[in-house]
Amino acid sequence: MATYAIGDLQGCLDPLEALLERVRFDPADDRIWFVGDLVNRGPQSLEALRFVRDLGDRAITVLGNHDIHLLGCWFGSRVARGRDTLEPILHAEDGDELIDWLRRRPLLQHDAALDWTLVHAGIHPHWTLEQAQTAARETEAAMRADNPEAFFSDIFGNESDHPLENPTTIDRQRFAVNVFTRMRYCHADGRLDFAEKRTPANADPNLTPWFAVPGRAMADRRIVFGHWSTLGPAVPRGNAWGIDQGCLWGHQLTALRLEDEALFAVDCPAARIPRSA
Repeated sequence: MATYAIGDLQGCLDPLEALLERVRFDPADDRIWFVGDLVNRGPQSLEALRFVRDLGDRAITVLGNHDIHLLGCWFGSRVARGRDTLEPILHAEDGDELIDWLRRRPLLQHDAALDWTLVHAGIHPHWTLEQAQTAARETEAAMRADNPEAFFSDIFGNESDHPLENPTTIDRQRFAVNVFTRMRYCHADGRLDFAEKRTPANADPNLTPWFAVPGRAMADRRIVFGHWSTLGPAVPRGNAWGIDQGCLWGHQLTALRLEDEALFAVDCPAARIPRSA
């Protein structure tokens, strides 16, 4: 039995099927961990969402920022943007079922037997595993409640950016969503920075990647994440593996076998061209 963590799909189903063939995925014995961002920008968002949903308990996926954006569009607090590829989902006959399935996915998954933790963007450097799990479970419960429209009307925004400055429940939950699905860099006091997206070599020197913050509480725990396609090679950075290798942009879709940290990848056709190109 093997467990494969797979990088951001973003609506690119064909590379996923090629990668599963490459690792000889056996649905009877193997399991898949998806780092989130199943949908958006790629050409097969609807098909990718259905494919992962239909894997059932053979797959675990955490929510990414594009998945959260889709949920916001469905529940009326967001609108699809020009480069989005969400319309087929929003108008699908099984859209209700897909959205209900998606909003019940976790923000964080920890497997004690494997000693691995799965998130989309990262875990705040001040948080222990227990604190991160508490933040995730509280926010997931609100997302799965009977009034998701209320949750998604309040969850978006940059104002919740520091772990100690969240006076209300929704502020605390917004901060959790920002950490788990959007975080890249932190200021020295632990405040999130949402503007900087360049590589660490080119970024503002006053900012630090979340996984490189001195004294990070989970530095001894293995974490696998996505979200950061420009980060560079899929290598451990303080026990944190970033495996989004930019499939959407014509680079690679990568799988990390968690039992032995073996890497597998397939080349991807460019579904989108970066704006700077």
